[in-house]
Amino acid sequence: MTATTASEAAEGVKDTLSFKQEPIIVEREIGGLPLSIETGWIAKQASGSTVVRYGDNVVFVACVLGEPRGEGDFFPMTVDYRERTSAVGRYPGGFFKREGRPTNKETLTMRLTDRPIRPMFPDEYKAEVLIQGFVYSNDGEIDPDILNIIGASSSLTLSTAPFLGPLGAVRIGLVDDEFVPFPTHEEREKGDLDLVVAGTKDSITMVECAANEVPEEQMVEALEYAHEIIQEICEMQVELAEKANVPLRREVETPELPAEVQKLVDRTKEWEPKLVEALSVKDKHERKAAIKAVKKEAQAELVGSDEGIESVKELNAYNERLKAVKAALDKLVKETMRKLILEKEQRVDGRGLADVREIDIELGLLPRTHGSALFTRGETQLLVVVTLGTKDDEQLVEGLGDPEYERFMLHYNFPPFSVNEIKRVMGPGRREIGHGMLAQRALAALVPSNETFPYTIRITADTMESNGSSSMATVCGGSLAMHQAGVPMESHVAGIAMGLVSDGKTFKVLSDILGDEDQIGDMDFKVTGTEEGITALQMDVKLEEGLKKEVMASALDQARQGRVHILEKMSEAISKPGKMSKFAPRVRTIEINPEQIGKVIGSGGKMIRSIEETTACKLDIEESGNVRIYGPNEDAVEQAQAFVRSITEEPEVGRIYKGRVVSTKDFGAFIEIMPGTEGMCHISELSGDYVERVSDIVSVGDELEVKVIMIDDSGRVKLSHRAVLAEREGEEYSPNLPGSGG
Repeated sequence: MTATTASEAAEGVKDTLSFKQEPIIVEREIGGLPLSIETGWIAKQASGSTVVRYGDNVVFVACVLGEPRGEGDFFPMTVDYRERTSAVGRYPGGFFKREGRPTNKETLTMRLTDRPIRPMFPDEYKAEVLIQGFVYSNDGEIDPDILNIIGASSSLTLSTAPFLGPLGAVRIGLVDDEFVPFPTHEEREKGDLDLVVAGTKDSITMVECAANEVPEEQMVEALEYAHEIIQEICEMQVELAEKANVPLRREVETPELPAEVQKLVDRTKEWEPKLVEALSVKDKHERKAAIKAVKKEAQAELVGSDEGIESVKELNAYNERLKAVKAALDKLVKETMRKLILEKEQRVDGRGLADVREIDIELGLLPRTHGSALFTRGETQLLVVVTLGTKDDEQLVEGLGDPEYERFMLHYNFPPFSVNEIKRVMGPGRREIGHGMLAQRALAALVPSNETFPYTIRITADTMESNGSSSMATVCGGSLAMHQAGVPMESHVAGIAMGLVSDGKTFKVLSDILGDEDQIGDMDFKVTGTEEGITALQMDVKLEEGLKKEVMASALDQARQGRVHILEKMSEAISKPGKMSKFAPRVRTIEINPEQIGKVIGSGGKMIRSIEETTACKLDIEESGNVRIYGPNEDAVEQAQAFVRSITEEPEVGRIYKGRVVSTKDFGAFIEIMPGTEGMCHISELSGDYVERVSDIVSVGDELEVKVIMIDDSGRVKLSHRAVLAEREGEEYSPNLPGSGG
């Protein structure tokens, strides 16, 4: 694979278009190809813009900084990423020749970019930020999503945003037990690891991966290797900023509260003992109500009521006090939860740090589905259904590469009733697509090959209740439902969500975290796998200093303990795949001689249509001679298989067939013993007695049992009814063949 370097590309631009402003470029070689970041010549009106090249892959990313939008604690950052089909010299598929809404791949890349970037802004910064990335050139071998993350960080580094970067990112493959940076699609497909890591020069901040049961120790090695490359990419961005002479970063000012308001804020700590009591309530909604009651009591005493306020000035002062006290109480709840964990190892539901919530499993609760499971872990519950289909049910996936067909898919849903909320019900959002893909990656490593199990598999997972990691419950429920559906998986796959609380000196790792623990913690770490190793991993770190190696290793070890515990519970429910549902379609693969394919298809497709109409099955014939038969049930598939066998079977000497007389001659009868295969039964072989005329024994259309007594070098088949009669009577038989004297 040849590639154009950034300097060569820039030189060509200057020669062709006579640009006066030269681009600023930094470049390194990573993984055998040049990686470069450019700025200063495209989209100069944006707050920051860069062009990232890796070989012949070119991604443009720009950022725009806005103003604060209203009040609230939400950081209004938007990431948009689009893959132009022109990047590979192709038109968009479909009727409209213009790109439409984002594909799943583009949506996943938006999430992949957002997750490590968002925590790199100070908590106080609430101004709008827009990040847009476009793929303008792609070699068809390397995924450009990582270049978008690098471009987003580089553009923000060049802007005046209070960005805590720079941030680097890299994809790592594992091929023949060797780590490969920026692997090709082929290397990712045949390798045992597809790992995406983002981080700063000091630590790792985000991990996303699919793996083929990779051991924890090897995963840590891969993360260390990835961080070395990330450090180099961060150095490139620092060098680029120095060359560009970027202005000083925007300072985030935190306005000081008036003295009287600050006193009220300080007094909120008086309610810590009552919050400790409220936080000990185990039930999620009861705990929420108890915390709300403590907050309401504190607000009433510290701020009072707005009754009797008449002037706008007094109302504004009241609202300022109320807003400050509410914020202080929210902060106190978070600090109290963290304090209980760090100092007393006390969690809100009373569990130990490594304890997993109670698990309940029900299988086959939906009678007409092909497989179903209700997986409940604490207050998180997933109803998972498996549907088996044929090749016609495969999902066509179009992107920058060649169109592909997906035979395993998982669709995850998060309806608002699962958390007792009212929201507008729409299609799947970024979160649902992202969590569904994580669960799909987790299970994909154990999905049997198409040769072993020639079915399309669809999993639908509906969140019925949620209080902590419904995506990991989806993995468990999906594995259980596939076992119940009869999918021949070698083992179960389980998932667990881990958390972290750290004060900078000590850290506590939490297993099977609740929703509240996710919100107040410093890490969201999801791990899936078998007893042999990891199949998927997703991590987001909220600590400014990132995650150290020893913390990562500790979290992975504790996650393995929890995962093994869950796998034991799942195996108790169903230890090996069951029988397929009688309502599931049946698929059978048989092999025929490739030279016989024409017989099965027939003239103008007449034969194959006849088989499909007669049996209600569908036949898929490959050039190699593999014939896949898809049918609604076992009987239909058996019938279709018998048809194909009868058409393609070669006549066998010594075997008895029930044939049909197709024509008669003075010297014998021609009998069709299988579709398209005829043999000749000589007049002397039609009976054990002397036969004067063929018509005395058979006529056209009669059925007659005959035995194949010879197939000559020209493939002509010699038949005998006399041999069948002799075998029935137990008599000796001697054929009347040329040269036998008969």
